[in-house]
Amino acid sequence: MSAIYGKGFYIWKIPNCEGGNPVTIATVAQQAGLQHVLIKIANGIYDYNYDSTTKKDLVAPVCEALLARGIRPWGWHYVYGDLPKDEAKAAIRQITRLPLDGYIIDAEGDYKDKYTSAKTFMNELRAALPDFPIALSSYRYPNYHPTLPWTNFLSKCDLNMPQVYWEQAHNPGEQLNRSLKEFQLISPFRSIIPTGAAYAASGWIPTVSDVNEFMDTALSLEMPAANFWSWDYCRAKLPAIWQAIADYPWPGTPEPELDICELFIQYMSQRVISNILSLYNDNAVFVTSKKTIQGKSALNSWYAALLTTLYPSATFTLDSFSGSDSTKKLVWKISTTSMSIQIEDTLGLRDKKISYHYSSIQY
Repeated sequence: MSAIYGKGFYIWKIPNCEGGNPVTIATVAQQAGLQHVLIKIANGIYDYNYDSTTKKDLVAPVCEALLARGIRPWGWHYVYGDLPKDEAKAAIRQITRLPLDGYIIDAEGDYKDKYTSAKTFMNELRAALPDFPIALSSYRYPNYHPTLPWTNFLSKCDLNMPQVYWEQAHNPGEQLNRSLKEFQLISPFRSIIPTGAAYAASGWIPTVSDVNEFMDTALSLEMPAANFWSWDYCRAKLPAIWQAIADYPWPGTPEPELDICELFIQYMSQRVISNILSLYNDNAVFVTSKKTIQGKSALNSWYAALLTTLYPSATFTLDSFSGSDSTKKLVWKISTTSMSIQIEDTLGLRDKKISYHYSSIQY
């Protein structure tokens, strides 16, 4: 089975995450130290995160961007149980065509009392995908939901990913311990990878202390990973919670590799011209609104004048960036005590270095 460890986040609707830009999603995931991202790929018998207007699949480009940064994409699927064979076909179709590392069954209230459906669904799934990693995502306390077909699902799953949402409370550690103890009484027991709350509801908001306690508890219980619901909500409305999760030092998580746009602003801020020049190919061309500069010698003179003469005390900040491995677009600012200038640049890359640089800078 494909191993899963570290921090993960669920994505519900791709267009609601970083504007749907795959490269930005992957970059933000890497910056947050995520080891996996869980993307909705199907709802019942239908594909999900598919643009019916443009006939464009939105999942595969995100998966590919994540994989390029060493982040594992998993697909999740909300199931109802009324058409178990057709739901299994939908899962198999998506798993077969998408570059996924694993698959998650989201079975909740619609699946209560549907024991035969659960057995049929899992048999169909495993007949087609005998070795593919599969997890169950459902309620935190099985004792509260005894009519969900727990055994029918878990008998053919590799992992259990309960939704340990401490909504309207602030005791995630206590709730996670209880969830584990209840699942230990169900046969078969599967390794627990819990999902925590990164959303708000009815006036309740999780705290930074909550999410730290949740991850501390998961580690103390020797759980290999912890996930959060959901990227869509947390990034847009709970930036402090997102940052707390990003800052949490899950053991074994490598330091994120900065994008070339981030390195450019970092080196500008440090005012180390040799580092800036290291981002360019030897014969790189820099085109501004007033002049064209080519080669590292000319670039050295240009940056020296910019940093020491024109803006000796300015600060440089990156507002946003997007693009692919061959082309990047970045928006950044030059700020002083008296003014702020927004710059829009395009970088053309070859062998991960800048070959051409178009800038709106007025110099």
